[in-house]
Amino acid sequence: MMNGPIDIQLKSIQQKLQQLLKQYQTVQKENAQLKKEAEKQKIIINSKTEQIELLQQKLDAVQVGVNNWSDDEKINLQKRIDTYLKEIDKCLSLLNAE
Repeated sequence: MMNGPIDIQLKSIQQKLQQLLKQYQTVQKENAQLKKEAEKQKIIINSKTEQIELLQQKLDAVQVGVNNWSDDEKINLQKRIDTYLKEIDKCLSLLNAE
């Protein structure tokens, strides 16, 4: 008779251990998935950081180039742009007239 309650307790402990083991395995799988996702995000962040750095370098180069222009060069560029815009407007007018 003494074995009866002990057997019941042992079975209860075994069931609880099995539940804990299943929970542990589930958590391990979830952890592995989260680690993979974190690694993917890290790679994306590194890529975006590199893109930002390249764009910043390009922006810096453009700003340095424009800042080194004389006032005459800037005025000439503005005149060329205005001329191009007028030509574009003429072309659009001709296209709309047809």
